[in-house]
Amino acid sequence: MMGHSHALTGAGLWLLAAPALAVVPEIGGPAAGLAPVVYGMLSPAELVAGAVVCAGAAMLPDLDHPHSTIAQTFGPATWVLSKVVNWLSGGHRHMTHSLFFVVAAGVGAHLLADHYPIGRDIMVVLLIGLALRAVGIGVPQRTIMSAMVNIGLTAGTFLFFHSRGVGYMWLGLAVAVGCLAHVVGDCLTERGCPVLWPLKHKWLLPWNMGLKTGRRFEVKILGPVLSVVVVGLLAARLIPVM
Repeated sequence: MMGHSHALTGAGLWLLAAPALAVVPEIGGPAAGLAPVVYGMLSPAELVAGAVVCAGAAMLPDLDHPHSTIAQTFGPATWVLSKVVNWLSGGHRHMTHSLFFVVAAGVGAHLLADHYPIGRDIMVVLLIGLALRAVGIGVPQRTIMSAMVNIGLTAGTFLFFHSRGVGYMWLGLAVAVGCLAHVVGDCLTERGCPVLWPLKHKWLLPWNMGLKTGRRFEVKILGPVLSVVVVGLLAARLIPVM
């Protein structure tokens, strides 16, 4: 699937999961006690931040592809990161496209949120940048200019969340949900994913649609439908608390 499809799917799954967050104790941050809650301990700002972070996390598995657009998000920085991830995972659609990676990324993000504020903020900034790049933020055919635009918008978005008192105790959950959305999405394509890595068998969902990345169905139908779903879910979650 294309980047924007993955990102929108991640954001949509987060918004769908919001009601279930009510049963997860202490998942909110400082803003939870200062602003109206949407579900459980999430404030409206945290709900939106979670959707953005989850959308970015839905792009993380594709950091194993140094030639992908996402690998150019922050210019040389994300390109080098992508090269490292590609080497560690054994190439594109290997380790990062598995349940192992979903769990590892989620647990790692939770530990960062719980114990390492600087590492947590670095991860949040990366995920915001990935989300913005996935939905098309950038300058066509201008890698460096696109990176500069993305850096500016990412910094602004992060500072906005900070000004709203957003906490990140939900970070691990959002990252895991986003990565899972990516794996499931790619299992709908004709290539499948090694879900049970290190086993090499590529899994296709029983209702495998045989989607081909970037074809007419994804661009003309799936993308717009996902956009409408995300906007609708966001409105449904936020309007009642406004």
